[in-house]
Amino acid sequence: MKKIISPIIAFLMIFASGCDDFIDVTPTNRISDKLIWQDVNAATLYNNTFLAYIDRYGVFSGPSQFNGNLTEGLTETFKYGSTVSGSRAGDANMIVFNPERIGPDQNLLNVWGLTYERIRRINEFLVGLYTFSTFDENTNTLFEGQARFMRAYLYFQLAKRHGGVILYTDMNLEKDKNRSSATETWDLIEADLDFAATALPVEWDAANKGRMTKGAVYAFKSRAMLYAERWQSAKDAADEVFKLNKYSLTPKYEDSWKGNNSESILEYNYLVTGPNHNFDAAYATYGEAVDVGGAGAPTQEMVEAYEKSDGTKVDWTAWHTETGTSLRPPYEDLEPRFHATVIYNGCKWQEKTMENSVNGTNGAYLEYGTETYPKGKTTTGYYLRKLRDEKLTDITTYASSQTLVEIRLAEVYLNRAEALYRLNKPSDALKDVEAVRDRVSLPTATSLSGNNLFEAIQQERKIELSYEGHLYWDMRRWRLADKNYPEGYNNYRVHGMKISGTTGNYTYQYVDCDKQNRKFLTKTYVLPVPNTELNNNSAIEQYDEWK
Repeated sequence: MKKIISPIIAFLMIFASGCDDFIDVTPTNRISDKLIWQDVNAATLYNNTFLAYIDRYGVFSGPSQFNGNLTEGLTETFKYGSTVSGSRAGDANMIVFNPERIGPDQNLLNVWGLTYERIRRINEFLVGLYTFSTFDENTNTLFEGQARFMRAYLYFQLAKRHGGVILYTDMNLEKDKNRSSATETWDLIEADLDFAATALPVEWDAANKGRMTKGAVYAFKSRAMLYAERWQSAKDAADEVFKLNKYSLTPKYEDSWKGNNSESILEYNYLVTGPNHNFDAAYATYGEAVDVGGAGAPTQEMVEAYEKSDGTKVDWTAWHTETGTSLRPPYEDLEPRFHATVIYNGCKWQEKTMENSVNGTNGAYLEYGTETYPKGKTTTGYYLRKLRDEKLTDITTYASSQTLVEIRLAEVYLNRAEALYRLNKPSDALKDVEAVRDRVSLPTATSLSGNNLFEAIQQERKIELSYEGHLYWDMRRWRLADKNYPEGYNNYRVHGMKISGTTGNYTYQYVDCDKQNRKFLTKTYVLPVPNTELNNNSAIEQYDEWK
């Protein structure tokens, strides 16, 4: 980990908390700490740069999410189509087939070094604030609250991977320092979030619209405290979000993750001219562009996880045949969130009827392992609709600019539902689950309790928050990845639907999309301290799982 000597103001047009206007930034050159804290505009620009960290861990382009991949590729819900390593290629396949690839020397889930660099930048900001600021107390408090939220956000990224980590809260950096306990790490995260919640406003004025808000802090705390297993803190934080009476679920599920709406609590905005991303090009359907797309796709396991629109389950036995059937799967009978999430054979996408079949024109099937890269074809018979911009029809010319919604109200409902379950308040937990299901007109069982209730909460998180970067980490914190979520992760394979023939005369064949077993090593519930840290820090101790 390298020491950051002086701040460099990288000026990005970004914002959080849902707004129409971008934070105004004015470029300047490197300036000294003292000068920054004599000019509120310079300090503001300095503070703005930290918001970019949300993108770095996001699902659209974040290299610190999982080397640019969706972590759902490490679950039974998503299959990457490439057979070779690479971002949005075969990285996920390499890990699920050979989890031994995770270690102190190599680990695509590792964010240690870059995250500590970012933490040091924030600590440098705070030390400058405490030492040199000439601003009034209210201004200082607002700066401190924003910075401490981002520090908590960064330590959360480390804690959910490792547990206890090295804690730095100032610039008195020790060359050799051991990691703190998990309890101490979560204490710091909670303390920073508590300060930020007290310091930050419910809403900023027009000139500062888009900055971190009280609602965003409490919403994020409701997430973080689930990982910390501090159920009362998670529940209380969620309560504070609802007390604000500022947020509500969007009427339509397909609008919930699009940002700048009543449900969005913390978001990061892009522009076609930059900053932007290439999510649509990576996951495009066959026919949208030449030799791109189809990087990964929803699996048959994910499709079968959806209920029918009346809340009942589909019996998929008739389609679990390797010889194939002419019987069309009951796609149209499935609940609204399926139609908003998955592009399937026969649905409409960009005003085209999708085929997703062998030799298809609008969507095409590719058997996994027969080509190095899918180049727009799907190895499962499905494509990802959720998070994509259907209006972006020229992905060759234009980059993607859809908003990254980091936290939305539906998650807060489900965070509180889980916390209430842990606090032995099943009826209250069910109310929160019901609130989420009501949006899509799904009935909720009123008598669930015990493990049945917990399984219902797990199911709702899997469906409602699909492909938003939660499932893999949920599996880890629940300690279910190596057990029975949902059917046992060890020696497990994902499947798809190979569709052959032509419209009106299709054959649907249940196919193995992995061709080898998946594994999960229990020791990877805790990720290792990287060797780069061990080699430069004589005091740090490797985690027990990796000794």
